[in-house]
Amino acid sequence: MPRGRPRTVDANNADNNQRGKYQLGWNPGEANPKQKAFFAARTPFIGYGGAKGGGKTWAVRVKAVGGAIANPGIRILIMRRTYPELEENHIQPILRMVDQRIGKYNGTTRVMYFFNGSTIKFGHWSGDQSELEYQGLEFDWIFIDEATQFTERSFNYLKGCLRGTTPYQKRMYITCNPGGVGHRWVKRLFIDKDYNHDPANPEGWENPDDYTFIAATVEDNKALLESSPGYIQMLAQMPENVRRAYRYGDWDALGGNYFPEFRLDTHTCAPFQIPPHWTRYRSIDYGLDMLAVYWIAVDEQGRSWVYREYTQNKLIVQDAARNILDRTLPNERITATFAPPDLWSTQKDTGRTMAEIFMTCGVGLVKASNNRVQGHMMIKDLLAPMRDGKPALMVFNTCKNLINDIRDIQSDETNPNDCAKEPHDITHTVDSLRYYCVFRTLPGEIAVESSCEEGGDDCDGDTYGSFLFGGSPDPGYFLFGSEVTE
Repeated sequence: MPRGRPRTVDANNADNNQRGKYQLGWNPGEANPKQKAFFAARTPFIGYGGAKGGGKTWAVRVKAVGGAIANPGIRILIMRRTYPELEENHIQPILRMVDQRIGKYNGTTRVMYFFNGSTIKFGHWSGDQSELEYQGLEFDWIFIDEATQFTERSFNYLKGCLRGTTPYQKRMYITCNPGGVGHRWVKRLFIDKDYNHDPANPEGWENPDDYTFIAATVEDNKALLESSPGYIQMLAQMPENVRRAYRYGDWDALGGNYFPEFRLDTHTCAPFQIPPHWTRYRSIDYGLDMLAVYWIAVDEQGRSWVYREYTQNKLIVQDAARNILDRTLPNERITATFAPPDLWSTQKDTGRTMAEIFMTCGVGLVKASNNRVQGHMMIKDLLAPMRDGKPALMVFNTCKNLINDIRDIQSDETNPNDCAKEPHDITHTVDSLRYYCVFRTLPGEIAVESSCEEGGDDCDGDTYGSFLFGGSPDPGYFLFGSEVTE
């Protein structure tokens, strides 16, 4: 898309010590003032966007290509959530933008190699598999386009790829709109400027001076308004919350998470010692991609307390069972361990089920319902307050993965009654909790000795259970209805 009067912009995209070194006549067009501010920013983390139509994706392409031309040997990564988005929004436009005398693209490696030794790698994120793909890779600049479609875990993992011995300052550029699975972490860092400063973990502190955000709206993109004059009207006709988010960049208008009722101040608490008489359960979601286990206790009122979590990937069943047992204390009496029904599927190579292997390794399982909508609705039901005003489900604040995932998981676009299945890496913990919630669990009871003495006037030896169900079976129970001979 043309951006006013064309001009050479390599000077706009280079660092001060490299400007003007290569004048190859590359001509992407004119940038608007907000895009120029994005190009000129020099902090380690730079955000751009807010409303739709602000020219984010074009800015990514021009900044990346201009940086590759002006900084010999620089290594750049451009990320989108899916490959079709990457192909349509970056690979093909950049191929049309860059003359082959400047850079040549290798479709097998998805890398553009420039005449001066610089490279741009094009990537997309597919959860745990991508962590393996990018393990050990080094980049000077990383661009995450539409960052709110990425989880905070993937953002933090990609930050680890900003390293190397090249002389260029390491930076991460993100573009974003409100909404999506990454809404919460993007808003925290770039909008609310709420930075981690935990005294117990000084290495994890976030420096406010490291973050820059350039807010843009469709009015900043004159070229779009000239080519699509009805775009503002289209945004204005969206539902109110969507309109506020996409038209004006209102980060409080749109979250999209499936569990908006979950709040840290309401549903989480500091750990405490679980009373021994509370009924205890475990729930698991198992696969080679992730094992997610939760220990849950139920108090006298029927309130559930998630008090321990364990998550680990790449575990075979035997190792998963051993690790579960190792993290279950010797004095903990687990009433049941709930698991998904797919663990009862027979394996073709062994003829056994994974549930059977878990059982032989000491972890007996109870098959839970796999009705997703019912299970997620049960989680919502337990998040609601009980008669005392407190929710029926509480989570220890040490269960960080569950807390993060339940806040991030989105509604399914085609079925608003269900959670989204992507990104898959944040579904395991919620699924594990879901298997527990679909069961009706018993409250904890304090054992009380009978107040009547044997043969007393007020005690006839019957309990409520024996009165209702006839007491424990004896040999006559099995011979009921037939004549007993001596």
